[in-house]
Amino acid sequence: MTRFTVNNQAIEYRLDPATPLLWALRDASNLTGTKYGCGTGHCGACTVDIDGRAVRSCRVPIGSIEGRYVTTIEGLSPERNHPLQLAFIAEAVPQCGFCIPGMIMAAAALLKRDADPSEALIREQITNLCRCGVYPRVVEAIQRAGRATRGEEVLPAGPRPGIDPADSARLVPALVPPPAR
Repeated sequence: MTRFTVNNQAIEYRLDPATPLLWALRDASNLTGTKYGCGTGHCGACTVDIDGRAVRSCRVPIGSIEGRYVTTIEGLSPERNHPLQLAFIAEAVPQCGFCIPGMIMAAAALLKRDADPSEALIREQITNLCRCGVYPRVVEAIQRAGRATRGEEVLPAGPRPGIDPADSARLVPALVPPPAR
């Protein structure tokens, strides 16, 4: 059994210590914001924060992080109002959205170390791959989040988490086909 903290909750995993952190998070903890991309640590879709460092979770056996602190995209801001999340929305960064959680987690670790990163530093540190090619907007979103973190800019509020039951799928009487005869 392996014990460490995930999103400020102590967790004991009854999994083989060689299990990649990615699968412990997704399968055992149902934290599906951390994505499986390549499985080799190259794409960055699975990036999480371990003790303040951006780490590719597909390459980390859970047995190697006993006693450490892991933060996933779900734990970054349960209300989805972290400056990076708001800046990514404001800059219209997400297209398909698959790479975004990993990019945000990598950027969060960068902003902890440097709240005013240059474009060159962002491009050097954020090596996550994006098939949609949103890199210029990612750079601007990270710099904008840095300005918000430093109190130089106020970001617009993002959408509330979850779906209001009144907005969920429902049958519209005019669109319901007539019963078969």
